[in-house]
Amino acid sequence: MKDIKVDREVIDLIKKNGKDYRVSTSCYGPVILPIEMKAPKETDIRIPIGDNTLYVSIVQAKYVDRITKSMFYDSAFRKKCSLF
Repeated sequence: MKDIKVDREVIDLIKKNGKDYRVSTSCYGPVILPIEMKAPKETDIRIPIGDNTLYVSIVQAKYVDRITKSMFYDSAFRKKCSLF
């Protein structure tokens, strides 16, 4: 399995929010969404973050070496990009 680095800021936000997230695809590239917005798939890579999980889409896992805070979903994505 590919080694994907998760920045400390991402780890801290996931732990603070206490829920699971998924790195998915948007028109601008990878985006981190709560799993309530984009459910994980069986093929996702699972990265444990404390009591939670960060799921990484197998598609994104091919291209992403590092997961950064800048990938977190922002309402601007929805205005600029059709995620759903």
